[in-house]
Amino acid sequence: MSKKFLLGAVLGVAALAASGVASAHVDLSVGIGVPGVYAAPAPVYVAPPPPVMVAPVGYRYDDWRARQWREHEWRGHGGRWN
Repeated sequence: MSKKFLLGAVLGVAALAASGVASAHVDLSVGIGVPGVYAAPAPVYVAPPPPVMVAPVGYRYDDWRARQWREHEWRGHGGRWN
């Protein structure tokens, strides 16, 4: 191998290595393609709650006069019922 051939081979390899480093760059691409497929969810029926029927609360009161009479009646028989 001659010196010229060896020098040419070294320069060729150096040129190939330098061109690989020199072509390093960052690519940025923006593409607008077909959108992905969207399927709507199945419809869901939510039944309304049933009507609530509530009876009205009656008015209740305590008749204090009747209670007094019963206490009096109980005491009047010596503490026992006849």
